[in-house]
Amino acid sequence: MGDPGREFSLTDAQLAQFHRDGFIGPFDLYEPEQMEQDLRALRPKLLNTKKAVYGGGDGVSGVTNLANYDRHLDVEFLARHIVRPEITDRVASILGPDVLCWRTEFFPKYPGDEGTDWHQADNFANVAGSKQPQIEWPNDAEFGGTITVWTAFTPATVEMGCLQFIPGTHDVMNYDETKTMDYDPEAINNREKAGVRRGFFGYDYRQLQKDPDWEPDESRAVSQVMRQGQFIIFWSTLMHASHPHAGLTDQMRLGFAARYLPTSVRVYPYSNGLEEFGGTASLERFGNVLVSGQDTFGHNKFVDETVNGFRFPVPGRVS
Repeated sequence: MGDPGREFSLTDAQLAQFHRDGFIGPFDLYEPEQMEQDLRALRPKLLNTKKAVYGGGDGVSGVTNLANYDRHLDVEFLARHIVRPEITDRVASILGPDVLCWRTEFFPKYPGDEGTDWHQADNFANVAGSKQPQIEWPNDAEFGGTITVWTAFTPATVEMGCLQFIPGTHDVMNYDETKTMDYDPEAINNREKAGVRRGFFGYDYRQLQKDPDWEPDESRAVSQVMRQGQFIIFWSTLMHASHPHAGLTDQMRLGFAARYLPTSVRVYPYSNGLEEFGGTASLERFGNVLVSGQDTFGHNKFVDETVNGFRFPVPGRVS
């Protein structure tokens, strides 16, 4: 039953379910009242991007979503969030004992916003201007992708735009990430597919389909309703999407995604910068975070123990 040394390890039954479906959860992390209080304290810090690794105008050009990336490197609450044992114990159950966090992202959805189109991500070259893979598994690895832990910082209902998954679709890639997508910010909130307002942050993800006539089987889709403070774990290669925000409430839906890999995987192996969503940013200040075990490979860049004035909270019980 999991790892007896890890309090929150997945059970054998949960691991079997995860390997079958490509996702597991949701799990409780914060009580809603606590999450709401933390979110109130967090908002002004998120607006201040001077210390953000891709913010404050330092090496960033264009109007981009990159300011939403990797805020765990300058906001202490998020730094502590990504190493919570409720998360890392379960992730290590899947990936093995040596785990890093290489990226975090905020996913806000405001009243009236479109849904996110169906997609999979294997090496994240799909929106990179260089078309180079952002992560590279060892040559003998059976599979790619990353583990995503998506936490509902606000309630995530169908009406507010919760996640959707198609179970069991994580083992076959339907998209070719070496293909090119055209970025068009004017298309945001202006596309409709099968009667549903869907898009991909200014891209059309269907341009990456291996078979242009293929369509995902939405009859098998499940909606992941989550209360505020819960998280869910899934492979990035799982077919996933989100509903539109119907605008029935004036509250935004806010998700926070942390992405994890075994330390054997190379992160940004061919690039010194990011080029996504119409903007560019240097990776000079970027670093992975070791959240479990140790790094014996030496091919990735890690953050120092102290970042922006606070001690980075790697759990002392992890060796």
